[in-house]
Amino acid sequence: MSEVALSEAAARFGAVLSEEERSSALIEVNRFVRWYGAGRRVSELRGHEVSQYTEVLGPATAETSRRVDHVRTFLVYLKKEGLLPVNLAAHLRLRKASPPGGGAAVPRQTTVELTNEGVEVLRAELESLITLRLEARREIQRAMLDKDFRENAPLDAAKEKQGHIEARIREIEAMLKRAVVIGKDEESGRVHMGSTVVLKNLGTGALMRYTIVGPAEASAANAKISSASPVGKALLLRGVGDEVEVSVPAGVMRLQVEQVEG
Repeated sequence: MSEVALSEAAARFGAVLSEEERSSALIEVNRFVRWYGAGRRVSELRGHEVSQYTEVLGPATAETSRRVDHVRTFLVYLKKEGLLPVNLAAHLRLRKASPPGGGAAVPRQTTVELTNEGVEVLRAELESLITLRLEARREIQRAMLDKDFRENAPLDAAKEKQGHIEARIREIEAMLKRAVVIGKDEESGRVHMGSTVVLKNLGTGALMRYTIVGPAEASAANAKISSASPVGKALLLRGVGDEVEVSVPAGVMRLQVEQVEG
């Protein structure tokens, strides 16, 4: 049994799941299997390697917590079926998420600058998290039916997930209480908070499109840059045709404002 390939073990795992659970669980389990190596044997799984999968998932959020739960359940299954001598689920621990904008947490007494869109995104996330909070509580109740708390990985995972959800709810509620909605600058055609700017890198000719937002709303993945960042600071109150220079690790980057929206 210890010579079973991970891909086969994943198929066996899927066969014991309910139809409702199978689809979402197998998507993530098969991602894990491909990452580790579908042809590798279950007996080759090692805790220190398994722990590295959390780097693929990223920091703890409601979504990554849900995804890692599926892999933990799979690892518990491998132990219960005798395919592994130990439970490796405990090695899957997501790192804590950085505060929005990637910087230090905003002090409790300060305001948080947000665009109207940013406020709506936070409100939608909060509504979703409140629903997930109820689901997490139900998961804990179900997991507690297993009286063997020594190796009750589903219970540990459910409690960890609940902790991440509650922390994010508190964070969003605090941000919304301190939120100051960014208004449009009276001077038309100039870059201000909330503007979307098309820039040309004068060194490479590449075009870039960014939206200038407050530090709490910054997101590199969504092309939203903080007004407190070097680029954000350099662009404020600039107009079409203006050139700015920004110091970066590789040297000095020269940018030209091609278009200002909003």
